[in-house]
Amino acid sequence: MTDKPRHLLTLPHLKVQNANAISSPMTWGFPAMSAFVGFMHALDRRLPDDDWLAFKGVGVVCHSHEIQSSPAGYNLQQFHLTRNPVGKDGTTAAIAEEGRMHMDISLVFSVRGDNCIGSNEARQRVADAIFEHVHGMRLAGGSILGDSHGKQPRPKLHTLSDDSTEYEQQFRQLKRTLLPGFTLVLNEPVLQGRLEELQANDPNAGLLDAWLDFARLHHDYHTDDNADHGRWEIRSRPGWHVPIPVGYGALSPRHDPGEVAKARDTTTPFRFVESLYSIGQWVSPHRLNRPEALLWYVDNDLDQGIYRLNNDYATQHAKN
Repeated sequence: MTDKPRHLLTLPHLKVQNANAISSPMTWGFPAMSAFVGFMHALDRRLPDDDWLAFKGVGVVCHSHEIQSSPAGYNLQQFHLTRNPVGKDGTTAAIAEEGRMHMDISLVFSVRGDNCIGSNEARQRVADAIFEHVHGMRLAGGSILGDSHGKQPRPKLHTLSDDSTEYEQQFRQLKRTLLPGFTLVLNEPVLQGRLEELQANDPNAGLLDAWLDFARLHHDYHTDDNADHGRWEIRSRPGWHVPIPVGYGALSPRHDPGEVAKARDTTTPFRFVESLYSIGQWVSPHRLNRPEALLWYVDNDLDQGIYRLNNDYATQHAKN
């Protein structure tokens, strides 16, 4: 992010039911970060003038999750699917597989605007009002449930100091409210590192081979000195890295609104795209030193037909 975040809005412990667990054609297990950025833009448009804030980035901390699936044979899982209504001719309609999950998450937004610089009471009123709007929205296709027991922590609009020492201390206090949990950040350098490891043994290995290598569970055979027998062990590497989608790349030129037949939106330019992939890492929030490492933001390159999200964890991590 080009600007240092000065104001952070935290929405703690949102209970989301039946969110989309299939994040792309090749990945599943947690919603794509584009779902949370899309939620941020929808919330931005929904707020009235009295509560309006400009949203610049979003971070998500997952406290717990429950994939809606059942065992389906050896080391396999099967999603719980809905029964679709019958068609007009009385036959069973086709089922488009949908992976669903329940999750308990906290959202952290980088915001700015006049409502960020009022008194503590005024900022708390804005945070509470935004929280009310959130509970009438959908997130990653799931429903945000209300707090029926009155135990959900209150949202808060934080204003961080200009002084660097106090700034870091305030962020440390904020991080404590996000524990226990894990946040998903972007760590693209490990993909290049894995590619170099593979090419040391196979010069023909490419980025796709390195990316798929993160999706596998590797078993290595080890033998001790002067031992007749060895043992199989699961390969262990530092960090909890996962393949993730980060946006879309253009496959066609941009078409004018209404030019493409059967497009759902006839008022917006249309373009055929494919998913872009990278490597994410699940990190405990207490390991982050600055808010920039937590936040995801839009980083498009329209001239190159790139529509993607970015996160500065790798940059911030390299400075420490």
